Amino acid sequence: MKQRKRGRKRLGNKKRLYNVMLRFNDSEYERLRKICESYNLNISERGTISPLLRRLVLQQGAEEKDMLPDTSNLAYHINRIGNNINQLVKIAHHKNLRSPNSNLEQEIRKTNELLYSLIEITMEERTG
Repeated sequence: MKQRKRGRKRLGNKKRLYNVMLRFNDSEYERLRKICESYNLNISERGTISPLLRRLVLQQGAEEKDMLPDTSNLAYHINRIGNNINQLVKIAHHKNLRSPNSNLEQEIRKTNELLYSLIEITMEERTG
């Protein structure tokens, strides 16, 4: 007669290799506790939260609207805008030191107009 193995079932190729750690603040933890209570689970009992979260996350498919936009291009343009603003402020400051009678407000207005046009260009590229 074949002797039955005891202990945990072997997972084989279903072995979980990746570890994800979550931290919650007080309000988030309270919400998680209420979710566990709705499933009649004791949150303080070891091994109850992981299967619940795994099931909740893996059963839901990601919808198009839930996906985060690609922000790398946007960050690049924001950095370029910051660089342009720094250059414009440096020029405005230099002109103001060279001729103290020059109108600094006019330079600031030009800077704001250029910044606004750069933001419009960035938004067009993002939507287009």
